[in-house]
Amino acid sequence: MAASRRRFPGAWPAAGPPPASGGWQIACCNRQRRLPVRQADLRHLFAAALTELEVAEADLSIAIVNDTEIAQLHDRWLGIPGPTDVISFDLSTAAEPGHHESSGLRLAGEIIASGETAVREAARYHWRPEHELAYYLIHGLLHLCGFDDLEPGPRRSMRRRERQLMQAIGLPAPPRRTGGGRCRRSSTAVPRKLRH
Repeated sequence: MAASRRRFPGAWPAAGPPPASGGWQIACCNRQRRLPVRQADLRHLFAAALTELEVAEADLSIAIVNDTEIAQLHDRWLGIPGPTDVISFDLSTAAEPGHHESSGLRLAGEIIASGETAVREAARYHWRPEHELAYYLIHGLLHLCGFDDLEPGPRRSMRRRERQLMQAIGLPAPPRRTGGGRCRRSSTAVPRKLRH
């Protein structure tokens, strides 16, 4: 993979080709106005990440929303009032997220991220809002792959994989987060069965 890896100097990685077997369905929408986001850029980000993760099949819905909308979802599905950065919903039919079969990783899910939060946090950490948003989306994707960040050990593993994946697809590694070790994310993949 190293030979085919391309560095992307802009905000988004260059798209990789879909895998030869299976396929990816990536639906994208931008429902906020704070951070300009093109659907093609989101698709390129996910194509690069899915290639690096060796995902055989993916059916993903990506939405970029404002703080008001993500706060409503955050309260409804996780019972936590206020906005967050990203929430992912695992819609896979397998018993485990990131269902593995002999032919590769298969994912189905929704990832909803806040463009407003990305702009605010990017200023705090002194990097581009597009990179902050990409970080949220990678975080949500890793939840769909089965990563967890509720306990310290798995959280460290997830953070390490986030950094590795972002660098592998040509984006800068996210800045180290501060705040006394408190994980500000509450983006655990929520299974679809919790929907009413």
